[in-house]
Amino acid sequence: MNDRYESPLSQRYASREMQYLFSPDKKFRTWRKLWIALAETEKELGLNITQEQIDELKAHADDINYEVAREREKLVRHDVMSHVYAYGQQCPGAKGIIHLGATSCYVGDNTDIIIMTEALRLVRRKLINVMAELADFARKYKAQPTLAFTHFQPAQPTTVGKRATLWLHDLYLDLEDLDYVLSSMKLLGSKGTTGTQASFLELFDGDHEKCRRADEMIAARMGFDSCYPVSGQTYSRKVDTRVLNVLAGIAQSAHKFSNDVRLLQHLKEIEEPFEKNQIGSSAMAYKRNPMRSERMASLADYVMADVMNPMLVSSTQWFERTLDDSANKRLSVPEGFLAIDGILDLYLNVVDGLVVYPKVIEKHFMAELPFMATENIMMDAVKAGGDRQELHERIRRLSMEAGKHVKEEGLDNNLLELIAADPAFNLSLEDLKKAMDPTRYVGLSMEELVKTMDPARYVGRAPEQVQEFLDEVIDPILRDNQEVLGMKAEITV
Repeated sequence: MNDRYESPLSQRYASREMQYLFSPDKKFRTWRKLWIALAETEKELGLNITQEQIDELKAHADDINYEVAREREKLVRHDVMSHVYAYGQQCPGAKGIIHLGATSCYVGDNTDIIIMTEALRLVRRKLINVMAELADFARKYKAQPTLAFTHFQPAQPTTVGKRATLWLHDLYLDLEDLDYVLSSMKLLGSKGTTGTQASFLELFDGDHEKCRRADEMIAARMGFDSCYPVSGQTYSRKVDTRVLNVLAGIAQSAHKFSNDVRLLQHLKEIEEPFEKNQIGSSAMAYKRNPMRSERMASLADYVMADVMNPMLVSSTQWFERTLDDSANKRLSVPEGFLAIDGILDLYLNVVDGLVVYPKVIEKHFMAELPFMATENIMMDAVKAGGDRQELHERIRRLSMEAGKHVKEEGLDNNLLELIAADPAFNLSLEDLKKAMDPTRYVGLSMEELVKTMDPARYVGRAPEQVQEFLDEVIDPILRDNQEVLGMKAEITV
């Protein structure tokens, strides 16, 4: 048992892949790649750097002598210079040209950008897979009628699949934001201590074009299209805010989904996966608590709150740089990514195993269906000479009376009988049956009528909307990203 604190994000929630992206090993390996890119660029632009020196740097790019760097940092209290020293111990022939002309932010900030970019790509892969699972679910249940809710009160019906498209559309908006931010990510490049490239201008004997090309060449070597055109010592800390805003957007979508699933599980209409040996409650053995959805919501709260940190950092940077960003960035950026990684694994796991109970859905639907039919009834009554406003008020009052009949007396919904008995509607029992569907309901008793009413008549274009949304919006995205599909998520605890 470890006797020191460990982050739950690492122990319980985030994947090993995401954890590695923010590990010290990933960071320091990237530092060495950046030092190699700098040396290669400077050699190509005419500085006195030999191929033998670069080959020596490449030979030790991955076998980092961490103990040497740790001991050096105890002495000099500077992480970058400690690793420059350690690298130089392994590469004595190249020792003098490591980090030439650069400031600490050359490796620190460029590495941050590289890691955030790779982490966004991992988030994107997982997001696409969640969208694919939701699309399958929406397609399967596109025509399954269900009560819709406004204010968590029964409203005009929808379908299970149509509701799923609302979750899916939120993720589609998140993907748009993510793709935009990904497309705008740039390296800091080699800007020097205050962003003026003064040290590089000196190295290149006043050649401004070589300074410009140095940024371009380093960016290309590290897999980026370009560098930010201007900066202080650091890239603008607003970049961190933009990145974490994307994560917070995904967290909002996941939280809304988790709320809906928990409410539906309370209604016993849809449940998240529940494993054979899973315990729902230490006290109440019968319970099937929606712990995955609850965990999604909890992590989402953290991510949404976390986005305030880079906002504070960005707004309080002084002039060309201050170091009060350091501790905050080390916490808020990695942990935001680790938390959203855990959220997306949970989201994928839940959607992949959602259980739908059509009989329960139908039972709840049928109990409210007489209310849903009132719009059709009102239109027929108007055609028979009634006043729309007066009839609306009468239906409202009769609906309240029928609701009392159900809620206070525990009896069946008698709204249709109340309407038939009200002379203002001028509609007989047979007329009411025709308002439902004259080809099916004529000749039935009122009790039989309610039992045989077709819920599908009241869902509008919901099935068609599902199909159109999938065909026109989602399926093209999935086709363009087939190579990343097929991910599965295992929940650690």
